[in-house]
Amino acid sequence: MSGHSKWANIKHQKEKTDAQRGKAFTKITREIVVAAKQGGGDPKANMRLRMAIQKARSVNMPMENIQRAIKRALGATESEAYEEAVYEGYGPGGGAIMLDILTDNRNRTAGEIRYLFSKFGGNLGEAGCVAWMFDTRGLIVVQKEGCSLSEDDLMMAALEAGAQDVQAAGDVYEILTEPGDLEKVQEALEAKGISILEAQVSRIPKTTVDLNAQDAARAARLVEALEDHDDVQNVYANFDVAAGSGE
Repeated sequence: MSGHSKWANIKHQKEKTDAQRGKAFTKITREIVVAAKQGGGDPKANMRLRMAIQKARSVNMPMENIQRAIKRALGATESEAYEEAVYEGYGPGGGAIMLDILTDNRNRTAGEIRYLFSKFGGNLGEAGCVAWMFDTRGLIVVQKEGCSLSEDDLMMAALEAGAQDVQAAGDVYEILTEPGDLEKVQEALEAKGISILEAQVSRIPKTTVDLNAQDAARAARLVEALEDHDDVQNVYANFDVAAGSGE
């Protein structure tokens, strides 16, 4: 968990400071389009769309952008055809990386991602090479600042709703659930007045790898480059950079 928590916290901090949040808007727009195409344009009946809209609001995407993306998906305007894929590989020092991809050109994306891995001392692997190192879990993120419950009360409320675990990670709390229980736990917390920063099915590393200072720096640059790529929706890693960077 620690590696995931650190990367997740870095991501939350980055989203707060990115000028214009242009790349975040691009990625979320793609997710909205795919979610609406798959499950329809009603967020009440489409959990994936509902979570995508929630993510859009967390980065202050205008409602007109959200509605325009849904219309594109439903055919009101021309819509791109995005393909979902999962890429797996190794970073510097042997840490595992998994990527959720949405692309309109798989060959182009594969070449660009392979180049980024190589540039920063990693390598893109075959399907399944690192997936066994991660568990698929529901992940709910709650901002500590402004949370209406104390950490103990939040943990009790989450566990009573069916969550598996609650951990503090920097300036957020991370609540883990079984994937099928994600929506139930989210709704139970929202009913108690808790504001959800993010809710999604995520990949949680079973164990973490400590990196030395050199590999940690290269791994950080690799993850940042991958996160900046327009086709990469999510980056999951099992590095524990903080532990390795001080060696």
